[in-house]
Amino acid sequence: MKKKILAAVMAATMVFSLVACGSSDAGSNAATGSANAATGSANAATESASAGTTSSSSSGDMIKVGIINNDPNESGYRTANDKDMKNTFTEANGYEASFAYSLKNDEQITAAQKFIQDGVDYLLLSAADTAGWDSVLKDAQDAGIRVILFDRTIDADESLYEASIVSDMAKEGQTAVDWLKSQNLSEYNIIHLQGVMGSAAQQGRTGALDDAAANDGFNLVTQQTAEWNAEKAQQIVQSVIDAGTPFNVIYAENDDMAKGAVAALDKANISHGVGKDVIVMGFDCNKWALEELKAGNWNYDGQCNPFQASYIDDIIKKLENGETISEKTIIMDEKGFDATTITQEDVDNYGI
Repeated sequence: MKKKILAAVMAATMVFSLVACGSSDAGSNAATGSANAATGSANAATESASAGTTSSSSSGDMIKVGIINNDPNESGYRTANDKDMKNTFTEANGYEASFAYSLKNDEQITAAQKFIQDGVDYLLLSAADTAGWDSVLKDAQDAGIRVILFDRTIDADESLYEASIVSDMAKEGQTAVDWLKSQNLSEYNIIHLQGVMGSAAQQGRTGALDDAAANDGFNLVTQQTAEWNAEKAQQIVQSVIDAGTPFNVIYAENDDMAKGAVAALDKANISHGVGKDVIVMGFDCNKWALEELKAGNWNYDGQCNPFQASYIDDIIKKLENGETISEKTIIMDEKGFDATTITQEDVDNYGI
């Protein structure tokens, strides 16, 4: 793709800035552009797209995209999301793609600055946190780089990005809480396992439960972040069990945390699932989680659709053809699943 003179000027400015301020490991890693595989660490890592890859010296006809995502080892959802992006943004499809991964906003912003320096045509972003993006997105806009959000929303002016392909996290949370209310329990004593604080998924899935606690008498026995992690979730639930605090609901903001919670219940010989002592709720609809649901070991799982790449590809093609994007925000279609009604067809069709 043709690079604008403004982008070149911006790149020179960014190089100077990174040299002057690159004292942190995260900044250094992002600035080198080294092709490290994602390892599950919090540090940002960049790599070239794997299928039919090409280096930065590839044909100028390629559309150059920089893709910033959360750690693909974070969860089954994220693994599926990353795979979908890599299967779409390939040389065969006309793209030269580079990837950066982190669960930390500041490291993602450093990666974004590096992609701006590199003169990408499009910056694709799944933000670790909703806040703090205005400045770097303004830099991208000034450099003639178009930004497309995926998976997660951010708190930034809509003029700073072309489109947003996201899940309605607040609706996911409300659908789950409405289901929980429909169970008509005599009391609600809930262990609430939150995801990474500040992320759109955490805020949306927490909001409806907070409202129910304030207005419907739900008792949050504990409300802690396990950062999407099964082991941390198990530790939190184990501490509640050890304290002897009564509870009858696990509300975990992703499947991995629900899995960790169940491990603690099993260790303590506490029954869970349909008709048992503890209701187990998760999100993301990993196939293994839906199988737990169908077996009656869990009670509810909320869908979060990870397959956004085709939507982004379509938007880029329209922009390249000079077309106008009619929808600024595209909401993925999603639903919730109940253990008493889920079918094998649901598991096969919606499991990720």
